[in-house]
Amino acid sequence: MDADVIVVGAGLAGLVAAHELTSRGRRVALVEQENAANLGGQAFWSFGGLFLVGSPEQRRLGIKDSFDLAWNDWRGSAAFDRLQDEDSWAVRWARAYVEFAAGEKRSWLDGHGITFLPTVGWAERGDLTAHGHGNSVPRFHVAWGTGTGVVEPFVRHARQAARDGLLTFHHRHRVDELVVDGGAVTGVRGTVLAEDTAPRGVASNRDPVGAFELTAQAVIVTSGGIGANHDIVRRSWPERLGTPPGKMVTGVPAYVDGRMLDISAAAGARLVNRDRMWHYTEGLRNWDPIWPGHGIRILPGPSPLWFDALGRRLPAPYLPGYDTLGTLEYLRTTEDLAGHDHSWFILTRKILEKEFALSGSEQNPDITAKDRAGFLRERLLGKGAPGPVDAFLRKGADFVTAPTVEELVAKMNALTAEPLLDAAEIRRQIEARDLQIGHAYAKDAQVQGIRNARRYIGDRLGRVAAPHRVLDPAAGPLIGVKLHILTRKTLGGIQTDLDSRALGADGDPVDGLYAAGEVAGFGGGGVHGYNALEGTFLGGCLFSGRAAGRAAARQTA
Repeated sequence: MDADVIVVGAGLAGLVAAHELTSRGRRVALVEQENAANLGGQAFWSFGGLFLVGSPEQRRLGIKDSFDLAWNDWRGSAAFDRLQDEDSWAVRWARAYVEFAAGEKRSWLDGHGITFLPTVGWAERGDLTAHGHGNSVPRFHVAWGTGTGVVEPFVRHARQAARDGLLTFHHRHRVDELVVDGGAVTGVRGTVLAEDTAPRGVASNRDPVGAFELTAQAVIVTSGGIGANHDIVRRSWPERLGTPPGKMVTGVPAYVDGRMLDISAAAGARLVNRDRMWHYTEGLRNWDPIWPGHGIRILPGPSPLWFDALGRRLPAPYLPGYDTLGTLEYLRTTEDLAGHDHSWFILTRKILEKEFALSGSEQNPDITAKDRAGFLRERLLGKGAPGPVDAFLRKGADFVTAPTVEELVAKMNALTAEPLLDAAEIRRQIEARDLQIGHAYAKDAQVQGIRNARRYIGDRLGRVAAPHRVLDPAAGPLIGVKLHILTRKTLGGIQTDLDSRALGADGDPVDGLYAAGEVAGFGGGGVHGYNALEGTFLGGCLFSGRAAGRAAARQTA
């Protein structure tokens, strides 16, 4: 055989699986359709957020968290409703993952040299119910180095394993078929693609120059999701989310194409929960794109006013940073909005400077470079917006500024095919909101949320602007931001047991086949259920890749 185990996909889950295998002396063939510059895959580009429960960082900030609270939040968010079928393994994966996040995960990451910012973010604050979606407390831990830093130790180990003769890189090898012999998966066949020296993330050629076949005792599929293939996204779009958008921006590189899902199914793997997906409503067109249709997500604080395409303020809980898929559903199922693929933020310069962050390693150079002094200088002590945010404000096609509501709305209307916004109606809604700021109480749910956020020291110091009137000239100028739907994650995929063994239609493992990462719905074919709590995508790659590597190592002992 060419290797003990073949790993298909050199993203984070594949690298973690390879690490577990080679650490146990197994020979690994790592097969990847992109060039060596793309080691780490999509995870390299991420913000590096990881979901942890009861961490030292939380305790230092006075955050009281527990497994019971986190598990209640996870179940409320996931809303598993296919427990006898498609969710039967997903719910077991979910509990195991929350136990990992509340237990070994923090020390395991520390053992790989992955450390965290001292602040903890409060992502997905939820649907404003105790039993439903959302994080009850801040749990979003950002790694020093962002996603690049999370990937780096596993890339380093893979390269060392290659030098030691335990790992062979097969770059520019595209898998077209899993080889099945006697009901067991025994290898892969595919196409050798022409060399391509494009930089990381840039779309590469698909020119065939040959064929290949590799054999092994086991194959682990870690090929990612469907986020760059808008046709598959639209075909999988669930009725509960209304009509799919006509136009979207793309939050992942072009190689996130979903090919291995159907290829795995042809080898006997069962695909489940394909109607579950995770896309953002706060996407921007990147003024400096790397891949086709490159979009960037705003990570907003709780203060921007959110308006639909017709100029109506979104109702609670569809507030910035609260309920991602709930907001998406509202925008796609409200009858007179279904024909529009955008919404709007209106905010002040003061809010932007304090609250706007952008997702992605390249949009956070201080954290990616592990520049602690730079982070302190720019994020906590500095004045003005962070450099990447300021660049979008100046160069981004979706930003407009003006001193008055009337001038701002005129510029916003110029960004759409027809003028849909009425300045007088926008002003009326902003003035009503501003009246809620002038006293210690408020009936406005967003104002209540801002004040609640500022009770948390991490938000008060570095994330949430002091409450102020949007129409206060001293806080201006006013800023309008056109928001697009940004594709990102697949929440369903290959159904697996807790050893990451791919399961067939009969519920039994497909001999020799494993799956991990996004292609497996981050474990079990849908560990998140219907909703994610954020910081759980990189963590899902780590956890499921680890399980797959360890189980495949046992099989090949």
